[in-house]
Amino acid sequence: MKIGLLRHFKVTRGYPNKIVTSAELMQWIKEYDASDVEENEIDLCDIKWNICYASDLSRAEITARKAFEGEIIFLEELREIPLSPFFRKNIRLPLPVHLLFIRIAWLFNHKSQPLSKKDVSRRINMILDKVLEQDDNVLIVSHGGVMMFMRKELMKRGFTGPKFRTADNGKLYIFKNGEGKSS
Repeated sequence: MKIGLLRHFKVTRGYPNKIVTSAELMQWIKEYDASDVEENEIDLCDIKWNICYASDLSRAEITARKAFEGEIIFLEELREIPLSPFFRKNIRLPLPVHLLFIRIAWLFNHKSQPLSKKDVSRRINMILDKVLEQDDNVLIVSHGGVMMFMRKELMKRGFTGPKFRTADNGKLYIFKNGEGKSS
């Protein structure tokens, strides 16, 4: 059995390069979620992918439809980990500073964040339990943060595969467990 993790195509909506308030940050997130993508060729490594799960956000859907011919199972649970501003007031900060505070708040399970690490872990495990029942080659199209957690959980479950800090857009990462069907 092989599991392919594929990050969505690159989003055309760039990052704000100015100082932003929390409200402007949330507006940018909405625009990012609705953005078009820059498609690229996807190397599926000559593997027959029998099943495809994908995030239901448009950037992942577009990527999944290019990578997989057949029925795709779209899941809200494969969406990127939601962000919520740490600061509720209109404090103007550079985007990287906002994101740093959000990441720290999330790591420490701060109440400002909609999902805790435990929630994300539970979500990932639920999806992987469903995927592993298939005993088939499964392609999963998702987002960078989700893929980091999914990789970690696959390794715990005995899979082998590549390391990555931030997954490249439109690039396939293959994980093998050495059992079940091959190719």
